[in-house]
Amino acid sequence: MTRKRYFLLLWCVAVVIGAFAVTPTDKKPDLSHDMAVNRNLQIFNSIVKQLELNYVDTIRPKEAFDAAIDALLSTVDPYTTYFDSEDRKELMQMTTGEYDFGGIGSFIMERNGSSYISSPKEGAPAASAGLRTGDQIIRVDSVDTSNFGSEGVTKLLRGEIGTPVSVTVKRPYVTDSIITVNMVRAKLGDPSVPYWGVVGGNTGYIRLTSFIASTGKEVKEALEAFSKNPAVTQIVLDLRGNGGGLLESAVDVLGNFLPKGTEVLRTKGRDGRNEKIYKTTHTPLFPDIPLAVLIDGGSASSSEITAGALQDLDRAVLIGSRSFGKGLVQRTLNLPYDGLLKVTEAKYYIPSGRLIQALDYSHRNADGSVAPTPDSLTNVYQTAHGREVRDGGGLQPDIKIDWNNYSRLTYNLVRDFQTFDFANRYANTHASIDSPETFKVSDEMYADFKNSIDTTTFKSDRICEDLLAKIKDVVKTEGYMNEETEAAFATLAPLLKQDINRELDAKREEVADYLGGEIVERYYFGKGKLRYELTNDKAMKAAMDILSDKAQLNKTLGISETKAIPAKKGKKK
Repeated sequence: MTRKRYFLLLWCVAVVIGAFAVTPTDKKPDLSHDMAVNRNLQIFNSIVKQLELNYVDTIRPKEAFDAAIDALLSTVDPYTTYFDSEDRKELMQMTTGEYDFGGIGSFIMERNGSSYISSPKEGAPAASAGLRTGDQIIRVDSVDTSNFGSEGVTKLLRGEIGTPVSVTVKRPYVTDSIITVNMVRAKLGDPSVPYWGVVGGNTGYIRLTSFIASTGKEVKEALEAFSKNPAVTQIVLDLRGNGGGLLESAVDVLGNFLPKGTEVLRTKGRDGRNEKIYKTTHTPLFPDIPLAVLIDGGSASSSEITAGALQDLDRAVLIGSRSFGKGLVQRTLNLPYDGLLKVTEAKYYIPSGRLIQALDYSHRNADGSVAPTPDSLTNVYQTAHGREVRDGGGLQPDIKIDWNNYSRLTYNLVRDFQTFDFANRYANTHASIDSPETFKVSDEMYADFKNSIDTTTFKSDRICEDLLAKIKDVVKTEGYMNEETEAAFATLAPLLKQDINRELDAKREEVADYLGGEIVERYYFGKGKLRYELTNDKAMKAAMDILSDKAQLNKTLGISETKAIPAKKGKKK
C-alpha cells in the first residue's frame, strides 16, 4: 500500500464516519457511545499507520482490511454484508435475475477433477444444441479441458452475448461418444417463477423461488392465464425453499389476492423510528378464490411477508412446516471505490402486529452465539378472524406436514453419483419415457438400478457394524469380555452386518422416488422434474384437499357467516 493510498483510505473512513454523524434523528445522541466509536476508530487508524511504517514486511492491504471488515460485521447480524466492486455486480445480477454476460445455459458440475454438463436449461443454447446431463466437457474452442475444474470451464464458456463457442463432450453409454457442438452465447437469466401450470384439472399452481424485480410481472402472467381458464377454481402458491428478496415484490404479489389499499406490513427502524407502511396498490385478480401457500424451513424474508400477511388476514391457509424466521429488512448503501454495504435498517411487522424474527442478534450468549426464543416466551396475536398466532420463530403453518427426510442410504446413493450415473445411462439408451405425471420407476427398472451398484466399492455408512465394534472395544476396556459376552457378540454380528440389497428393498419407495426425478429431468428438464414431484407431494395433496372442501377451509381460517372481525394488533390479554 502506498502512502497516498493509505491516506486516501483514511479519508474514506472519515467520510463514512461523517455520514453517520450527520444522519438526522429525532432522538438525543448518546455521547458516550459516539465517543467510544471515535476513540476506537482512532486506535484502529493508528495501528494501520504504525504497521505500514514499521512492520518488517509489506502488509497485504486487501486481505487485512477484508478480515477487519468481516470481523466488524460479525458482531451485528449475518445479513449486514460488505460487497466490493466485483461482488456488487453479482448482487445486482441476483436482484434482477439477469446477467451481463452470455453463456450456454447449463450448470457445470465438477467430479474427479473434470467438468460435466448438469441440468441444462430448457430452450437455452446447451439444451438446444443437444448437450445432456452427464456429458464430460473435454474441449472448449481450442482449449483442452479434460482436466479442468468447473471454475475454469465456466470462465471459458462465458463471454459476450451473441459470440460463438464450440464445445466438445464425451458422452457415456453411447457408441459415438465424442460429440462437438457449436453454439452462440445467449443472455442468461434466472426467473423467479420457474414453473406454473394447472395440477389435478382445477388447481392453479405457481412455484416461486425468489423475489426479484420481475417477480410481480411473472406471477401476474401466471394468474392472468388462470383467470382465462374456467377449470381453475383454486390456487396454490409454493414458497418452499424461497429465501426471499425484494420487499416491494412481496407487496406486489400480495396485491393479486387482497383488496387494493390493504396494509400488509410495517417496517420500523432503531427504537421504532422511521416507520413505513406498505399497502397493496392494484386491483386484485383473485380477491376470493380459495388459496393455499406452501412453506418450509427454507421460506424466509419476503416469502414470510407474503405468507404471513395472507395468514394474518385469513386470506390463505398455510401448509408445510415452520418457516425460517427472518423479520429484518436490509437496504444498500454506496461506499467508496464502487463498494456496497447491505445493512439491516429495520424490522418488519405483518398485519396482526407480530414480528416473526427468530433470533435476536442484539442479545448474544457469552460465546457470541445467538439462541432462538423458546416458544413458551413468545407472544400471542390474533388474525383478522380471531385465530391465535405467535410472534418469533417464523410462521407456524395451519396444516403441518411431516416431510420424511431422505434416509442415509439415499443420501449416500446421491453422494456417490449412483442415481446420477444410472439416470444418464437410462436416458442415453432409451429414446423416450412417459409424461412426468404418469412416469413410474418399474420393478424391472429398479432391479436394473440395484444391479448397477458395485456393492464392494459403494461407500455406504455401516452405522450398526461400526457401533457394534465400538461397544465391543468398550466391553474389553471395562473388563466385561468373557466367553459368554464373546458368544453374544458373535451371534449379534451377522444380524447387524450391512446388506445393501436388503436396504435397497426396504427403502424402495424412497429411493425410486428420487431416482424417478433424476430420470424425468433428463427428458423434460427442470419443469418436468417438478411436475413429476408434484404427483407424490404430500403438501400439495393436503392443499388440494382442503381447498376443495369449503367447510373445512372456512373452519381452518376461522371464517363464519358472521361479519369478519377486523385484524387485532398487539398481545392477547
